[in-house]
Amino acid sequence: MKPEEVAFYYALASNNVSVRELGDEILRKIALELTEKLRKSVTVDWSVPGSVRARLRIMVKTILKKCKYPPDKQEEATEIVLKQAEVLSAAWACA
Repeated sequence: MKPEEVAFYYALASNNVSVRELGDEILRKIALELTEKLRKSVTVDWSVPGSVRARLRIMVKTILKKCKYPPDKQEEATEIVLKQAEVLSAAWACA
């Protein structure tokens, strides 16, 4: 796994419920998909809240729902993933 995939994996595995219900392989799959889709959105201006950030939030939630991430933990995981994406986007933009 790439470092950014690992970061998203740990964000998703931060609660025991998701690890217990989904298992390591599903969490890896989600982390990989998040990395791919968020990386494609590298042009996001994180300093400007609005529709772009809302679109990313919807994208993350859609992926979590599709992969049956525990519903009561989705909001927390979404916030962590978006914060990590904000940090990683600077590195992705330079790559």
